[in-house]
Amino acid sequence: MAVYTDVGDEDLDRFLAAYDIGSAVAFKGIAEGVENSNFLLETTSDRFILTLYEKRVAEGDLPFFLGLMDHLAARGVQCPTPIHGRDGQALRHLAGRPAAVISFLKGVWPRRPTARHCAEIGRGMALLHVAAEGFALTRPNALSLAGWRPLVEACLPQADSVARGLGATIANELAALEADWPRDLPTGVIHADLFPDNAFFLDDNLSGIIDFYFACNDALAYDLAVALNAWCFEQDGAFNATKGRQLISQYETVRPLTPAERAALPRLARGAALRFLLTRLYDWLNQVPGAMVKPKDPLEYAQKLRFHQAAGSFRDYGID
Repeated sequence: MAVYTDVGDEDLDRFLAAYDIGSAVAFKGIAEGVENSNFLLETTSDRFILTLYEKRVAEGDLPFFLGLMDHLAARGVQCPTPIHGRDGQALRHLAGRPAAVISFLKGVWPRRPTARHCAEIGRGMALLHVAAEGFALTRPNALSLAGWRPLVEACLPQADSVARGLGATIANELAALEADWPRDLPTGVIHADLFPDNAFFLDDNLSGIIDFYFACNDALAYDLAVALNAWCFEQDGAFNATKGRQLISQYETVRPLTPAERAALPRLARGAALRFLLTRLYDWLNQVPGAMVKPKDPLEYAQKLRFHQAAGSFRDYGID
């Protein structure tokens, strides 16, 4: 979450008039994240999140994202739901941007994830994957293998200004993954960005999953690979096998992995590390003036990538 676009009081009042959620009594920007402009909105009836979708989010994808949240919530997944106006519409425009009001979830995201958090997120991810079955809309993963080469080419000229040899690292890794990317794995709708700041907890129990704006159709095990990168490394860069074991084993209590998925896990984890290395590097090299957000360090994912490159099998992630 972040704030790139300001919203005036009069514009907000006109926007809220389309809903039956009362009038605004408090409204402030949320300065976390990197993609959209997000605001905590308190009205005379409740609390909500107001999101303005910025240029990286294609307006044509928004029915998929908003519809998915409705679909998941109807099947018991704890996630925000779009608020529909009196005309039945959830998607509108505000301050020149597509916009939606989303329900507010209670909880806090874990700044230092524990093995218990990893277990909860593994089970929660599997429940999400199962609940998403039957969702009518589809969306390809624009930030999977086919989307990485344009990012590499955009970043290469300046990559070594961030770290010596970084350009060669990303170019060589992309070539290796293009030659040996896992195919024919079970697919479905995945979150694709389930980082700690996109999961809320109450008393160490998962209370909700948020921010579905990278959700797409892809290999289900790729979602696990993203989570291994996001949840199971310590602050010094070391992989915590106990956390990895908890995340994967609890996922498998709901949806067991196939032998092919297990075998592919190191390569999927390399791909997930490269994906976040590239998007962080691109944002680092193309910072938006005046945005209430600090780009995240891409070198964190260069270090994680080195771990995955050295992994011999799925056993290196703490599973038997």
